[in-house]
Amino acid sequence: MQGMYTRLSASRLQHLAQQFPAVLILGARQVGKTTLARQTFAKHAYLDLEDPGTYNLFAEDPRFQLDARGRAGGLILDEAQRLPALFDALRGAIDADRKRLGRFIILGSSQPSLVRQVAESLAGRVGILELSALTVQEARTGDAPVLDYRQQWLAGGFPDALGAAQRGGNFRDWWEAYLRTYVERDLAAMGVGADPIQMRKLLTMLAHAQGGMSNHSQMAAALGLSQPTVARYVDILEQSFLVRRLPPFFRNMGKRLVKAPKIYVRDTGLLHHLLNIDTLAVLDSHPVRGASWETFVLEDMLRREAVAYPHSQAHFWRTSSGAEVDLLLERRGALHAIEIKTARASSPYLARSLRAIMEDTGAATATIIDQGEGSEPLAPGVERRGFMAASEWLP
Repeated sequence: MQGMYTRLSASRLQHLAQQFPAVLILGARQVGKTTLARQTFAKHAYLDLEDPGTYNLFAEDPRFQLDARGRAGGLILDEAQRLPALFDALRGAIDADRKRLGRFIILGSSQPSLVRQVAESLAGRVGILELSALTVQEARTGDAPVLDYRQQWLAGGFPDALGAAQRGGNFRDWWEAYLRTYVERDLAAMGVGADPIQMRKLLTMLAHAQGGMSNHSQMAAALGLSQPTVARYVDILEQSFLVRRLPPFFRNMGKRLVKAPKIYVRDTGLLHHLLNIDTLAVLDSHPVRGASWETFVLEDMLRREAVAYPHSQAHFWRTSSGAEVDLLLERRGALHAIEIKTARASSPYLARSLRAIMEDTGAATATIIDQGEGSEPLAPGVERRGFMAASEWLP
């Protein structure tokens, strides 16, 4: 059972509920959407559309059910994408009483169909919040706090995977069950005709190439699939919140810049399960260690960035001559460069190369995040921060 963690998104969720009649919480399955909604809106009635009885009643007459159950207060509607007819009924119910804000909290785990239904039916009536896995800051709260970030790096940020060891289990058992449900049941429920074995092979292939450039033709050849099929599968993985494509930043046309996105399995617990990494000792000697650490820091920052600055954009930057930075945050007209290192990194050479990248990109700041302690200035506009000193910090 998921621990009661204090989620950073709770304040953003309340903010949206004060502006819109409905709020949609999107996120991967088991990421904590239901827990967050029920904690934040304790007086709302909760309805799960995966429950056959509830589903059948709503399928018969969704508008009647919304009106009858929503008279007393608000409603939390879980797994909303299972019933497309619900969205037109919601629009009618909202338009009958536009002044009631935060009345419907809609939860969903498969983004493509859900966002399309919301865009068609509820435009202008709904605020959207994407809930990610736990940040290190969040994992240190709650009834079973995780105080060693390396444990979270190993097991990932999904509450039940992270808590598996405390229950006498193993995070890999949890991820195996999750993966099987995803490829065998969730994909079919999304209306995606994907071969479960091929989808799993593709995920494993992406894990082996973690943080590398997206190369669909290479993957298609290895899997014996067409390039458009692989592209579609990667789209599905991204829209299910399991994979992130980080786009390149290119504004300086004088440089020859890399144009392909970088691709990551988003949660390091899933990454490690796919690569058979089950302990920190195995991780420490594994070739993927550097890419895994980069993912862990990158995701932790982007999860917090999305709450603090919902409209910021994330990129990486790389020239064809090899100058690069792992993350460029574009926020409120300014750029912030982040370079992620596994070992303590305070060399003058690295500081100089970051100064050059600041000049090329116009970035206002550059920060190295590593596993050392504390923080220190390295050059004008360039500083080094240890991960724990950066776990509640944003540039």
